[in-house]
Amino acid sequence: MIAPLRCLFVLPFLACTQGPSGLTVAEFTRAEEAVRGVLAEQERAWNAGLIDEYMKGYLRSPELVFVSGDKVRRGWQETRDGYHAAYGEPGRMGKLSFSDLEVRVLAEDAAVVTGAWLLERPEDQPKGRFTLLFRRIGDEWRIVLDHTSSAD
Repeated sequence: MIAPLRCLFVLPFLACTQGPSGLTVAEFTRAEEAVRGVLAEQERAWNAGLIDEYMKGYLRSPELVFVSGDKVRRGWQETRDGYHAAYGEPGRMGKLSFSDLEVRVLAEDAAVVTGAWLLERPEDQPKGRFTLLFRRIGDEWRIVLDHTSSAD
């Protein structure tokens, strides 16, 4: 009778070692933490006034897609240039914060993030929502598609 009882305790544990994407719980957790780390680093860089550091969260490739409003930017350089044009003057960057982050790890090399953004500046406080597609390239997670909307 002891052997069947052991199975009752072991089987639930084994079932819990697989995440929703077929990854182990540890792999799923590492992927989610890495993606959240990229976003935390972007917040830090933005709030330090470092657009080029902020851009490290994006895949440095012509394949990057950035959608905002009715504009689609293709490529890392075009996205970077757009950020510099809109926020490159002193005082335009303000303080950025992300909230309501929901990270869905889809596979060992793909994740989708939804969340909210808020930019606090003396003259205004624009805000909105975003959906990001992350890909793991080697050991690094990078944004390959950013769809950002504004509530204003």
